[in-house]
Amino acid sequence: MRLRIEGMTCASCVSRVEKALLRVPGVTSASVNLATEQAEVVAPGVAPEQLSGAVTAAGYGATLVVEDAAASPAMQEAASRSRLPPWWPVALAAALSLPLALPMAGALFGRHWMLPGWAQFALASPVQFWLGARFYRAGWKALRAGAGNMDLLVALGTSAAFGLSTWHLLADRAGMPHLYFESAAVVITLVLLGKWLEARAKRQATEAIRALQALRPERARVRREGGEAEVPAGSVRPGEIVVVRPGERMPVDGVVVEGASHADESLITGESLPVAKHPGDPVTGGSVNAEGVLAVRTTTVGAESTLARIARLVESAQARKAPIQRLVDRVAEVFVPVVVVLAVATLLGWGLVMGRWEEGLLNAVAVLVIACPCALGLATPAAIMAGTGVAARHGILIKDAEALENAHAVNTVAFDKTGTLTRGRPELVAAEAAAITQAELLALAAALQQGSEHPLAQATLDAAAQRGVAAPLAQAVHAVPGRGVAGTVGGRTLMLGSERVVHEAGLDEGGLSARAAQLRAEGRTVSWLVEAGTPPRVLGLLAFGDALRDTAREAIALLAAQGVTCVMVTGDNRGSAEAVAAQLGITEVRAQVLPGDKAAVVEALRKQGRHVAMVGDGINDAPALAAADVGIALGSGTDAAMQAAGITLMRPDPRLVADAIAISRRTRAKIRQNLFWAFAYNVVGIPLAAFGLLNPVIAGAAMAASSVSVVGNALWLRRWRPAGGG
Repeated sequence: MRLRIEGMTCASCVSRVEKALLRVPGVTSASVNLATEQAEVVAPGVAPEQLSGAVTAAGYGATLVVEDAAASPAMQEAASRSRLPPWWPVALAAALSLPLALPMAGALFGRHWMLPGWAQFALASPVQFWLGARFYRAGWKALRAGAGNMDLLVALGTSAAFGLSTWHLLADRAGMPHLYFESAAVVITLVLLGKWLEARAKRQATEAIRALQALRPERARVRREGGEAEVPAGSVRPGEIVVVRPGERMPVDGVVVEGASHADESLITGESLPVAKHPGDPVTGGSVNAEGVLAVRTTTVGAESTLARIARLVESAQARKAPIQRLVDRVAEVFVPVVVVLAVATLLGWGLVMGRWEEGLLNAVAVLVIACPCALGLATPAAIMAGTGVAARHGILIKDAEALENAHAVNTVAFDKTGTLTRGRPELVAAEAAAITQAELLALAAALQQGSEHPLAQATLDAAAQRGVAAPLAQAVHAVPGRGVAGTVGGRTLMLGSERVVHEAGLDEGGLSARAAQLRAEGRTVSWLVEAGTPPRVLGLLAFGDALRDTAREAIALLAAQGVTCVMVTGDNRGSAEAVAAQLGITEVRAQVLPGDKAAVVEALRKQGRHVAMVGDGINDAPALAAADVGIALGSGTDAAMQAAGITLMRPDPRLVADAIAISRRTRAKIRQNLFWAFAYNVVGIPLAAFGLLNPVIAGAAMAASSVSVVGNALWLRRWRPAGGG
């Protein structure tokens, strides 16, 4: 289950909510993310009410997230009902605080703009107790739960400054007392500003999810009862025929049954070029129909559609924690109590040692304010959100944060050959004619194979069509068991099949024998076309092979440029495997590997001290994908492969492997930068505040800046562009 958590403000809140959830009987795991403000809970047989009750008891709110893209517009509509914009508390607090802060600026120029004490009190009070009430409420809940959080630090610090100023105002009626109302008001204003900017930045970081959800049309045009009816997209059922006109988005996943067009799938797969669609081709809900009217038979709808599954994968990756975040959470758990102790020590040090209690109180306030652990809690999840979001836009689905973090260390990529580096289906790679022209050879071979469903027959027919060769009509076509196919074309008796056809006819391969041997060494399947005349003769040979993907060579080059070693794992014989590897630039080959032994190959590579990513697409690749440090599945592959992999490529382009590693490395770098700055603010700021070198206003500004800078730094990831596959 996924819960939306309300009221979290810093990293210590995360730890407290997780502990509250884990104490519920039946909960096996709970992971809370500050950036997404969600909790992912594994709790078989536990009612959502029990979980939300535990979160409420800990001082927070919790509601169950409905995993249906259709719920999103309703939630957005509910959110938009609030008449006031979200920035109004910041604007009002700034308007009330400005007259209090201006005298500080005037003093620099020798101007006395100080307001009377009662006026300062009147301006600061609504900021402190109305606009700042959220800090008191959340801080009180934290105290009742026996813990501390950012709100408690802000409430304690600003209350101390406000209380001291009020006491001075009441006690010293004759002169001009020292008042610090501006410190309390400006700190609250800056914290509110920081939280608003932080919320804006977090919304930008989650825009990938919102963009995916917005792709789904709300209405669909369905053929019902002899006509077309426009119905809500959520009411369409599998098997129904949906009509999609030019310029419209596909409302469902399905298969084209009528019409021809192109589909723009760029927002789903990252593929920039429109994809041709004809009857029998699959279409994905959310893609845009270009120029033709299509009739589509619905296959999946709602939560099981490709769009919904992609959105769930990205949401899940953003909600889960990277391994490094668990360490940060442990630090944050003890952070607030330690800061309170440091603030008390600051007060006592200045008061008892130097006799300057008032100055000590202000310095203690500065310690409390600057030490907010917001930046610490946001450092990792903000980068994860931005990294997974930009990756999804370019066709790379990262299933969990652990895969994203682990991929940065990958130095070896093991590629399955068939269907990954190659197209996964036979194609005609050579046509060598002996006594006739190449066009005649293709025409005669295609004539014998018209209507056949055999993969090699389809490859021949496709090659003839691509080269504009028309196949004549064949007669008396019949299969010859163990040999091939025979028939009559234009009065000529022909046979197309294996070398047994040549040998049994008592023929010599002649001048084609050397070429045939070369093709066999490359792992090609060779078929011979023989004419049973007087005398019989060899007309030529056709060679079939699993053609390399167009981008495979470039993919290997991109990985080599990243310092990654590529290993090809295949069941082919060593000769043909090494021939393919040589074409691609791969130097390490594991050949004649049985399907069940691929996982053992991956384990052997890991035992050599390598960090291994396995790339595959088939059911037999699933164990190897799970055994690798990072499993990468091609989206064109099976569900089993995609389930076992931590990263799924939305289109069968091996260049995306290099892009996945690149975005992982960039994200990891952002996490490290963010953690450095988050710790640096506190390591530098707390001592400065304790020794009186940082007044509370500057401390408040620095604290707000720390959170905003961490999220802003993470958002730079949105500018990332893939080197190859995007």
